[in-house]
Amino acid sequence: MNNDIGAFIICTPELKRGRPRIAGTGLTVHRIAIWYNLGHTPEEIAHQYQHLSLAQVYAALSYYHANRDEIDAEIEADQVEADKIEEEYKNARKTA
Repeated sequence: MNNDIGAFIICTPELKRGRPRIAGTGLTVHRIAIWYNLGHTPEEIAHQYQHLSLAQVYAALSYYHANRDEIDAEIEADQVEADKIEEEYKNARKTA
């Protein structure tokens, strides 16, 4: 049985802000990239997300490496926004 590697990753504008994700799941390439950048192997990631095949994880990593600058920038922007929200929350609790 041949699998079309291109069919593993899809983008749907109305889901996950249009970010690439593993077909048939809500799991984004960004999430896989984060785990990978934390030092997890593809096998560990597939084990963590047991509904994924190793081929799906490798497809996500292939997509990530082909678009690394863009995805890393989006991950960084998400982190900056999360840090900002956390800081606002902490400040609001101090004044409450």
